[in-house]
Amino acid sequence: MTTGMRRFLILTLMIGAAFGTEAQSYRMTFKLEGLKDSTLYIARHFRDQLQVLDTARIQKDGSFTFSGKRTWARGIYALVHQDGEKAVGNFVIDDSRQFTISADEKLTPSSVKVKGSEANSQMFAYMATEDEAVAELKEIRKRKDDPATKEQAEKEEQELVETMKAFEEKTRHPKKPQLYFDLLNFFDDANVPDSVTDKPYYFRTHYWDRYFDDQSSSWRVKSGKERFQYLKHTPNLYSKMNYFFFGQLYHADSDTIIKEIDRLAARIGDDTAMLRYVFDHIEPRYYRSTRNIGWDAVWCHLAEKYYLAGRCPWVLPGTLTNMRYNYNRIKQSLIGAHGQELWMADTNQSPNQEDWISSHRFPTPYVILWFWDPDCHHCQEQSAELKKLYDDMVAKGEKRFEVYAVGYESDVPKWKRYVREHDFRWVNVGGPNVNIDYQEAYNVHGAPTMIILNWRRDIIMNKVIPIKSLMGFLDDYEKRNKK
Repeated sequence: MTTGMRRFLILTLMIGAAFGTEAQSYRMTFKLEGLKDSTLYIARHFRDQLQVLDTARIQKDGSFTFSGKRTWARGIYALVHQDGEKAVGNFVIDDSRQFTISADEKLTPSSVKVKGSEANSQMFAYMATEDEAVAELKEIRKRKDDPATKEQAEKEEQELVETMKAFEEKTRHPKKPQLYFDLLNFFDDANVPDSVTDKPYYFRTHYWDRYFDDQSSSWRVKSGKERFQYLKHTPNLYSKMNYFFFGQLYHADSDTIIKEIDRLAARIGDDTAMLRYVFDHIEPRYYRSTRNIGWDAVWCHLAEKYYLAGRCPWVLPGTLTNMRYNYNRIKQSLIGAHGQELWMADTNQSPNQEDWISSHRFPTPYVILWFWDPDCHHCQEQSAELKKLYDDMVAKGEKRFEVYAVGYESDVPKWKRYVREHDFRWVNVGGPNVNIDYQEAYNVHGAPTMIILNWRRDIIMNKVIPIKSLMGFLDDYEKRNKK
């Protein structure tokens, strides 16, 4: 399947409503053979949700007619089942508001017949041709597995690909552009020149060029704010945003993600509605993540530079107060921050501070702060693996790190008993005798929590990584920090 064909199959399921026009009479009828619903809705998209706009009940002949007088935006809308959650399919509202669409219950393109709407006729014809080509391609590729038919199948595949390229070019760029094809072209990915050596970087930094710079649209929209009004009700915009941050940048380091957030925010400028559209989606995901390394730093950057700096006027004061509290708490435990020194009592539970043990004063180059709970099954498994690694390391005389294990358990006798029964020979501390609130200092709000400190006792990891990966992580860290 060609990239264009694959992209098309995604887009045909996801394009939503565009910009608005004046109120006028409309009568849109759908005859869907085999449909079980007694009620249908017309809905528009906003991010990953459907917003119902109109309702029609089944008629005696089995059809559904939406009629009345109202403002309809030019665009491609969803026809939604009576449960209000799943779309039957999509259709166009463009120049005509008086049309009839007949099809099967799934709006399968090859089954669609249209009266009164050239836009719908062209869209479904295009989709039907694409579907037919995809089905043909699947059959051709089955024959590629047979040595007797492989050569002929490869030739047919190449011919089909070239035929579909020509078809797409001709259909998607007509003399009189249809809205559907405008949207289809608009959401194409950035073309990466063959001469570019760092293709991922180019793709990432040019990802939003069509949105902000493209002037070829038949809508003749020049400003970013107008363009957002066109596209905010397309799940394509949502999908494009979602893929960029949580697909393209999913494995990127925090500095890269932060740069791309700032780059996009700078292009959005003073368009508060667009900024909210993006930030309302990405901020909660960066905040909630407990597994992705560096995402807490991304969230702190969002909070500091945008929310707490007054650039998000839609946020309520109470929400900002809570965000400021979380920001002050989380920033202390970010990778790169200096780890706060803990003084805690060991299993002897001496109330005398002179007997307490420091988390920082060990001769080893690394210290692993291990916050664990003897009642936590995952803690038990991970502690057992960590014990094996630690004991093997000590036995070989290659002690690269000390484990400062904090018993995250208010039942001190239970904690002490577990330590004794499992023969944990690292530094075991716990109980109420401690110099600072370690939960606040290291953002510990669950067990297990792992914090790794380097020789300067700066934080180099604040997520639980697999114990089997621990030595490899330290090796990689030392290669990256030879000085």
